[in-house]
Amino acid sequence: MLIRDARFVSSNTQLSACPPPTLPEYAFIGRSNVGKSSLLNMLTQRNGLAKTSSTPGKTQVINHFIVNDEWYLVDLPGYGYARVSKSSRADWGKMINAYLTRRENLTCVCVLLDSRHPPQAVDLEFMEKLGEDGVPFVMIFTKTDKQSSTRTNELIKSYLAKMGETWDELPRYFLTSAETGAGRDEVLDFITEVNRQVAAEAAGAE
Repeated sequence: MLIRDARFVSSNTQLSACPPPTLPEYAFIGRSNVGKSSLLNMLTQRNGLAKTSSTPGKTQVINHFIVNDEWYLVDLPGYGYARVSKSSRADWGKMINAYLTRRENLTCVCVLLDSRHPPQAVDLEFMEKLGEDGVPFVMIFTKTDKQSSTRTNELIKSYLAKMGETWDELPRYFLTSAETGAGRDEVLDFITEVNRQVAAEAAGAE
């Protein structure tokens, strides 16, 4: 996929205020220090499209970006640790849950996971919830440049083994690095593939 244009559309805390659900939508979410903003900037090759910060919990709203006027990229607040109040985290939880379960054009959730760490309970629980709610998702492992490929592969293997304890079929996964650009083509090719499927299904329903 050639990214010709990627631009900010809106920030919202209410599902009803999000852009009209007329295009396929891909939401990116992960723990609050997983490197989400850097990954989004790498995927779109637009430095500063998503705001990066050394402070966990920077994203506090549902951010919509439109790509090539064909699909929405959505930057969701992180889950897990963040230096905010319990009430704020509760509000984020309600907002994220409403978006994930009721957004009719949500095509796929991209769950970001730090490739340097073994399976984390908060990540496993979040993906279990997606499965229970019937929300399609893929796993995107970040920061693969921070360690050897051997170590990365060992941790990915352990992750898949852990998920295999409760999942009959494992979701697709991608290995990425915002620093080197690794995985960019694979993620964008996946989005292209799914967009074609969505278009074909829409044409068949007419």
